[in-house]
Amino acid sequence: MWKVNHHRDTTIKGQNVLLRSITDRDIPVLYSLIYQGDEPEWKKWDAPFYPLEPHTLDSYRSHEKARRDRLMKGEPDSRLIIETNQTIIGTVTYYWEYKPSLWLEVGIGIYDPDFWNGGYGSEALSLWIDHLFTELPLARIGLTTWSGNERMMHVGQKLGMKLEGRMRKVCIYNGEYYDSIRLGILREEWKERKKPQGI
Repeated sequence: MWKVNHHRDTTIKGQNVLLRSITDRDIPVLYSLIYQGDEPEWKKWDAPFYPLEPHTLDSYRSHEKARRDRLMKGEPDSRLIIETNQTIIGTVTYYWEYKPSLWLEVGIGIYDPDFWNGGYGSEALSLWIDHLFTELPLARIGLTTWSGNERMMHVGQKLGMKLEGRMRKVCIYNGEYYDSIRLGILREEWKERKKPQGI
């Protein structure tokens, strides 16, 4: 069913960002980006109502190796680095909500606030969605966020994702209720969006 071998390193080039497989030498850099102090700024926007999984550098390295080992033969890598000008700024991911029906969700994290609002996230997510539709026989790709993360909602809608669900007042953060937001795009909608204009 799968068309790629996950042991092959993946590199996806865009105009301003590069998506690529994580190497051993990337682990310390990623670790310092993700675990920057007790309350990293990025975590305030990325589902802050869930605690950040605690890791030492060694346990994070083991966690990353286990993730790659869990991939089925021929399945694409489930997490790639986002790089711009040879600087690591974040990661893109996917996970199976329900694999038998190929229900897949994507995620993205830009860990360095200096690279927020610069279009890097939109380009990275667009490349990632394109890659997954190319490599896997998916009918739909979804993205789950929360109403407190307006940037993420904007990025999804900018890429043509439709609001498919809003679970009201299910996330509590700093004593306030927020909604869980489900966005999604179908393969035919993505294909239509990628068509050159005027055709």
